[in-house]
Amino acid sequence: MTTSKRYTAEYLRGVSRRLFAASGAPDDIAATVAEILVNANLAGHDSHGVQFVPMYLDRIEDGHIVSDAYPEIVRESANTMHVDGHSGFGHNMSRRAMEWAIERARQSAVCCVTFQSTTHIGRVGEYAEQAARAGCITLITLGGASAAGSQVVPFGGARGALGTNPIAVGIPTGDDSPFVIDFATSVIAGGKILVARSKGVELPEGAIVDKDGHPSTQPQDFADGGFLLPFGGHKGYALSLFFSLMGGLAGDFNSELTSMAGLFMQVYDVAAFTPLEGYQGNVRAVLDAMKSIPPAPGFDEVLVPGDFEHRSRVQRLAEGIDVPAETFEKIEAWADKLNVSLTEEG
Repeated sequence: MTTSKRYTAEYLRGVSRRLFAASGAPDDIAATVAEILVNANLAGHDSHGVQFVPMYLDRIEDGHIVSDAYPEIVRESANTMHVDGHSGFGHNMSRRAMEWAIERARQSAVCCVTFQSTTHIGRVGEYAEQAARAGCITLITLGGASAAGSQVVPFGGARGALGTNPIAVGIPTGDDSPFVIDFATSVIAGGKILVARSKGVELPEGAIVDKDGHPSTQPQDFADGGFLLPFGGHKGYALSLFFSLMGGLAGDFNSELTSMAGLFMQVYDVAAFTPLEGYQGNVRAVLDAMKSIPPAPGFDEVLVPGDFEHRSRVQRLAEGIDVPAETFEKIEAWADKLNVSLTEEG
C-alpha cells in the first residue's frame, strides 16, 4: 500500500488554482475548477478530487481542454437551454449552466438543459447540491452508449459499450445537509479505479472483469483492457442505457459508431409548486423518520442520502484531506514544469 500525506482544503485549492491559472485559465475559471475538485475530496469522493489535476493539465497541453473557454447559451426557450461548453473546463460550464437553469426555473417553474462540446465535469453531485441549496429540485444524467466500445459491459455482454453513466438528484432540506443522490450506473465509478491504483489496494469483488471477461479485483486488469460491470445487473444496465438516450436530446448521434451520449439537467423551482419552507421542513421530517428506524443487525444506524458527504465535509475541514504520494508527485512535476509555487497556502 502506498503512502499518503494530509493537506488542508485551503492548501489544495490554492495549489490547484495556481496550476490551472499557469496553464492559461482565467482566474475565475481556475478558482472554480479548483474549488469543485477539492469539494469532491471534502465530500469523501476522492475519485473526483485533486487526483484529476495532473490529468487535466495533460489534456490542456494536448489541446483536449481549452482552459480559457467560457460556456455560452446558443439556443433557448422559456424553459429550455442548449449550452455550448466550447471544450472548456466542464466544471465551470456545469456550475454556470446550473446558475442559469436555476434563474430560468424561478421564472418558468422548470428548466431543462442540454449541452455540446463538453469535457469532464467532475463529481455530478456538486451541481445537485448547488440546486438544492438554491431551493430547487434537480435531476442530472450523464450517459454514453457506443457500439464501438466503452468502459462498461451491457448486461450479458462480452465487451464494454457504455460509459459509467451517473445520475445525480438534489432536493432541498433547508439546512446544510441536502438530500443528494449521486452514483454511477457501474458498480463503481471509473475514478475509484484510479484511486485504488494510486493507493496500491484491490477493488471490491464484482466490480470489474479482465479483458477476457474473467472476474478480477486488480486495478491493473482494468488498465490492461478490462471492463466495469453495471450495478444491479439488468436494472443498472437499463438505467445506464436510458441516460445515454436522454443525452441524445442534445441532437448528437454518430451513425458510423452507433453512438449517443450527453449531459442533461432538469431543474424545478420548489416554490412554483408548493411553499418552499414548508416543503423543506416536510422533507427533513421524512428523512429524520427514516433515520429513526432501529438499525438491523450489523448496522450502527440508518442513514439517508447526503449524510455521508456532510459528515465527511465536517471531518475533513477539521482534520485535512489525505492525498496519495503518487498523486502529489504528479502535481509536483507539473508545478516544476509550470514554475508554480507549492509552498503558498491559499
